[in-house]
Amino acid sequence: MINIRWAYGATPLMFERLTERGFEIVFRSHAEAILKIDFPEVAELLEGVLLSSTIPIEEIIGSGGGETKGTQRLRKALAAHEWRKHNFVVQRIIDGVQREAQSHEIDHVKTFGAGTIALEIEWNNKDPFFDRDLENFKRLHSDGAISLGIIVTRGSSLQSAMKRLVRRFVDEYQVNSHDDMERIGLSRTKRQIAEVMKRVTRNKNPIPFREAWVDHFVSDKFGAATTHWSKLHDRVQRGVGNPCPLLLIGFPDVMVTFGEDETEVKRLLEEAAQEAYSADS
Repeated sequence: MINIRWAYGATPLMFERLTERGFEIVFRSHAEAILKIDFPEVAELLEGVLLSSTIPIEEIIGSGGGETKGTQRLRKALAAHEWRKHNFVVQRIIDGVQREAQSHEIDHVKTFGAGTIALEIEWNNKDPFFDRDLENFKRLHSDGAISLGIIVTRGSSLQSAMKRLVRRFVDEYQVNSHDDMERIGLSRTKRQIAEVMKRVTRNKNPIPFREAWVDHFVSDKFGAATTHWSKLHDRVQRGVGNPCPLLLIGFPDVMVTFGEDETEVKRLLEEAAQEAYSADS
């Protein structure tokens, strides 16, 4: 298997602690030089925030995959450093008359003395969201609104380990039925219950509940058509977003934790659910 980090050249010295921890780091269109020269504080800040932003397994399981944000700690840490959601509005005016206007909403934006940086976290959307993000960055860079675009997503190690991580969770909680799932606070839709039970009760080659549920959950919520490293890699290889300078970061499996404080995990889930509700309202 090719390590995508190396597909672009040597592993960068910048973010060395991240690469040692298993993060995948890729620079495009001189992004490394721009960070080193114009935004040295950004690299240091991002490295510190990312290294401290673990994801409790309950945030993956309890969110149902995509309904809440599985990177709540990371989002909160960025907000604490004043990386705020921003809606860029680009207008075309001729002789004082506005002819058209386009808006580009970015989840995390911060302006520094040398310019503005935009950052998106694509934890678990449909993979066409990468096209949206990269094209937004391209347009905003072309218009002089941003100096650099950053995308953080599930790394290849995390994508590959998802079934193992979810299986460990259900093994530790002794989940053997949908009643057991209700017992630990995991509700499922009628469709999801029916699809799992088809696998458990089928006449030919029935499989144990845990295996059926894990297979269904991961394929349903974290499948190949969602936002993860290889989908992002495919797009930048095709030149999507070019020539905007880009920093791409893949979150590794080692950042998923088990046995964290229940009160803290509950708070993260509640805050993420409230964010998702507010976004849909």
